[in-house]
Amino acid sequence: QVQLVESGGGLVQAGGSLRLSCAASGRTFSIYAMGWFRQAPGKEREFVAAITWSSGTTDYADAVKGRFTISRDNAKNTVYLQMNTVKPEDTAVYYCAVRSTYYSSQYDYWGQGTQVTVSS
Repeated sequence: QVQLVESGGGLVQAGGSLRLSCAASGRTFSIYAMGWFRQAPGKEREFVAAITWSSGTTDYADAVKGRFTISRDNAKNTVYLQMNTVKPEDTAVYYCAVRSTYYSSQYDYWGQGTQVTVSS
């Protein structure tokens, strides 16, 4: 089992910045990649960004490319999401998640989520 705790959400004005953190504990040696997802009211959860744990290879949704940056600190078992030039449409609950293996794209463990609200 891997436990995840997100932090850093809040209220920010459009054009501003926010940094989310997600600390992992438990069987962290089983982490292949970590990702950020978000879910806005009335919408399905969507992929935001991901990073592989060993090589640091990153992937982003088109909607956030050039504005958001995912990074990780292996020593702290923590992944970050730096959100710059935020837009009202970035308002959502943001979740971090763990993918345990290269061979499956499924994310096995999820955090409780942190609310991000962007005011116009």
